[in-house]
Amino acid sequence: MNHFLKHKISIVLCVVCILFVVRSVPAQATTTVGELYITISDAIMESKNEDITKAKDALKSFEKQWKEMNVPDSEAVKQINDAYTRAFKSKNADERLANLQQLAKGLAALEKEQNPVDEKMERTNFGTKIQPAIDKMNDIIVTNDKDAILLGYSKFLASWKKNERPVRELDIASYGKIETQVAFMRITLAEDKLDVNQLQGQFNALIKAINDFVANKEVKGTIGNYSLGTLIGLLKESKYQINEGSFDEAANELVKFIEIWPNVEGDIRTKNAGLYTKIESNIPLLVSDLSKDSVDKQKVTNSINSFIQEIELMQTTSDYTYWDSALILLREGLEALLIIIALLAFLKKANQGNQKKWIYLGAFAGLVVSAIAAIILSSILQSVSAGTSRELMEGYVGLGAAVLMIGVGVWLHNKSSITAWNKYIQTQMNHAISTSSILSMAFVSFLSVFREGAETIIFYAGIAPKMSTLELSIGILIALVILVVFAVVLMKVSGKIPIHRFFIVATILIYILAFKIIGVSVHTLQLRSVIPMTTVDHLSVISSIGFYPTWETVIPQILLIGVVVWNFLRKK
Repeated sequence: MNHFLKHKISIVLCVVCILFVVRSVPAQATTTVGELYITISDAIMESKNEDITKAKDALKSFEKQWKEMNVPDSEAVKQINDAYTRAFKSKNADERLANLQQLAKGLAALEKEQNPVDEKMERTNFGTKIQPAIDKMNDIIVTNDKDAILLGYSKFLASWKKNERPVRELDIASYGKIETQVAFMRITLAEDKLDVNQLQGQFNALIKAINDFVANKEVKGTIGNYSLGTLIGLLKESKYQINEGSFDEAANELVKFIEIWPNVEGDIRTKNAGLYTKIESNIPLLVSDLSKDSVDKQKVTNSINSFIQEIELMQTTSDYTYWDSALILLREGLEALLIIIALLAFLKKANQGNQKKWIYLGAFAGLVVSAIAAIILSSILQSVSAGTSRELMEGYVGLGAAVLMIGVGVWLHNKSSITAWNKYIQTQMNHAISTSSILSMAFVSFLSVFREGAETIIFYAGIAPKMSTLELSIGILIALVILVVFAVVLMKVSGKIPIHRFFIVATILIYILAFKIIGVSVHTLQLRSVIPMTTVDHLSVISSIGFYPTWETVIPQILLIGVVVWNFLRKK
C-alpha cells in the first residue's frame, strides 16, 4: 500500500512539472515596444481592479519581454528599470499605478531616443492645422444661426479628430480638457433652445486648452484611479437618479462621466472603435435629454442600460479560477488513477504481483512522453503567436480545447467507448501475461496514462494563458490532494464506491467548463475584432461561468447544451 502511494505521489508530481513546462517554454520571437505597452496596460488594469497577484504576473511578463529586447544602456533604459523595480515593490494599488505611469513614460522616452521627434514642432504643427477650423467656428457662432452652427461644429469636430493624435500622445491632460469642452458644446447644441453665450464660453475654454497645449503650458488633468468600472458606476447611479425622478442629478452623473472619460477611453478605443464613437457622440445627447422640460425616462434608461452592458463586455478580464484548474486534473487524473489500480488488480488476480513495477514504469513513461508533447505544443503555440497577438492565440487555443472537451464528454466517456477501451486493455494484459512480455505490460500502462496526459495538457493549454501562476498552482494542488485521498480510499474499499456516479458528475462539470471556455474564447476574439459583437438586450455579463450577452457567444453555448441533452437522451 505505502509502496503504491509513493509511486502515485511521484507520478502526480511529474504531472505538476509537465503543466509548468507548458507555461515556461520561452518564446523565440523578438519583443516590440508595442507589446511592452500592452503588458503595462494589463498591469494597470489589474491594479485598478486591485488584483495584486495578476498585476505582478503582468509585471513579470514585462520583465521577461524587456530582457528579450536587450536594449543598450541609456537614460531612458535606466528610467524604465527604476520604474519597473518600484512598480513591482509597490505596497498598494495607487503607488503601483503611479509607478506604472512612470514606466510608460520611460518607454515613451525610449521611443524618442530611438526615433527622435521634435515635440515643439509637433505642438506648433497641430496649432497651425487646427487654427482654420477654430476661426471658422468663431465666425459661425456669432451668426446665432443654429443650423449653420451645427454644421460648423461638425466640421470643427472632424478637423479635431483628424489632428488630435499629437495631443493625445504628448499631453493627456490637455487632451482631456479639449475632449470635455467638445462634449459640453455637443450638450448645448442638443438643447431645444440654443444658448449662444453658453456655447461661446465653452468654445473659448476649448480654444484656451488648445493654446495651452501649443504653448506647452502645464495643464492639471482630472486626477484619480479611474477605470471602466468607474464609468459603469456613474451610469448606474445616473439610472438610479432617473428612476427617482431626479433628472438634474442624473445629468450631473453623466457630466462626471464625460469629465473622466478621456482618462479611460483608450481601454475601449483599442478594443471596440464603434462603441468608442457611440459613447463620445451619445452621452452628451443623454445629458441634453435629461435637461429638457419633458424627459423620456424609458428612452434614456434604455440607452444607459445599453452602454452599461457594452462597457461591461469591455471590462471583463475573462479569467479562470483555481477551481477550473483543479477540475481538469481531478477529472483526468482520477481516470488515470483508476486505470492503474485496475491494472494492478488484474495482475494480482493473475498471481503476477511481482510484475507491478512494470505498470509503474509504463505509467512514468506515459508522463514523460506527455511532458515532451507539452513542450512541443507550447513551442508551436509560441512560434505561431510570434506573428500575431497573444489574445488571438488564447482565443483559438481555448476554442480548440473546448471542442476536445466536448469530444471527451460525448465520445471517449460514453458507455460503448469505455467498454471498448476496457476490453482492449484487458486483451492486451492477457496477451502480456500469457507471453510474459514485460514490454507489453509496460506499454499497456504507458498507453493508459498517456491518453489521459494528452487530454490534460490540451485542456490546460486552453485555460492556462488566462490564469495567474498562483491560481493554476492552487488548483493543481487541490486536485493532487483529492487524488491522493482517492488513491487511499480506492485501495481499501474499491468495490464499494459507485465510480460511475462520480464520472457522471465529473463529466457534467467538464461540460460546464467547456461552456465557460467557449464563452471566454469567443469573447477574447471579439475584443480583438476577429468576431463581431452583437449584444443581446436585457442580459448581464456573468464572467464566472463565461456568459457574455452577445449572439456570437450565446449561440455556440446553446449548441453545446443541445449536444449534452442529445447525448444524455441517446444514452437513456
